Amino acid sequence: MPGPAPRTPGALVRAIPAPLLVILSGLSTYVGAGFAVALFGLMPSTTVAWWRITIGALVLLAWRRPWLRHWSTRSLATSAAFGVATATMNVLFYASIELLPLGTVVSIEFLGPVIVALATGRGWRPRVAGVMALAGVVAIGGLGLDMNDPVQRLGIVVALAAGGAWAAYILTGRAVAGAGAGLDSLAVASVAGSLFYLPLAVTTAGTAFVDPPTFLRVLGVAVMSTVVPYVIDQVILGRLRSDTFSLLQALFPATSLLVGVVMLAQLPNVWEVVGLVLVSAAVALGGTGGGDRAPRLRRQ
Repeated sequence: MPGPAPRTPGALVRAIPAPLLVILSGLSTYVGAGFAVALFGLMPSTTVAWWRITIGALVLLAWRRPWLRHWSTRSLATSAAFGVATATMNVLFYASIELLPLGTVVSIEFLGPVIVALATGRGWRPRVAGVMALAGVVAIGGLGLDMNDPVQRLGIVVALAAGGAWAAYILTGRAVAGAGAGLDSLAVASVAGSLFYLPLAVTTAGTAFVDPPTFLRVLGVAVMSTVVPYVIDQVILGRLRSDTFSLLQALFPATSLLVGVVMLAQLPNVWEVVGLVLVSAAVALGGTGGGDRAPRLRRQ
């Protein structure tokens, strides 16, 4: 008798539990962010973010070849909106980690997903879990900051704006995933985001080619922070509701703190530990709520 048919890479990814996928996505994202911090002395943070988006777009275009698919005006517009939200999130995130520690920025930025969970969740679990996660975010990111420092105040404002863009990324990303052309739409979205922010990077983008190590760092930022996590996110968004996905992303402060300790020597304080406990409890509560799932991604 013939043996069982081999499982495709996509099937293997879909078999991984969603919380583990979120952890892998977060680790990949923040390892890439650690590489990005080393580039800020060579080029503006907006240029680093633009290269991240653009290289990711080139990889996805070569892989998915989205021009072979028929696109309606609506699907192109949805993908473009997703791309601008994604690019804006990246640009603001990199601007904020130039001003504040990585773990602090991620904690403040997480307010965006918390708002999505509170607004779209059903029943009491998402709301209680959302309040717990919000308390955790405040403990991690808010209690150790010096509000009299203008640099830190600016960093807080930029990180909050990044959180708003993160919320838009979740909502538009779910619309893209539910439409059934997730990875092809992701390629189109990346191109839209790159073109949208090209004016900010056009005069400094050539710095990436100053020497091979610099270009390798830029390439590492793009692959680790764009290609890997956004492909994982599209798989997750096709399986979970917006509120559940948002609460699972509460794991991101923990992964960012871990990367900050290992790569950037940014040690957590007692409030960050308290916050991580609250966030972990929120994830445990939110993950037991069940609920409807969106259609899975269909790759054609």
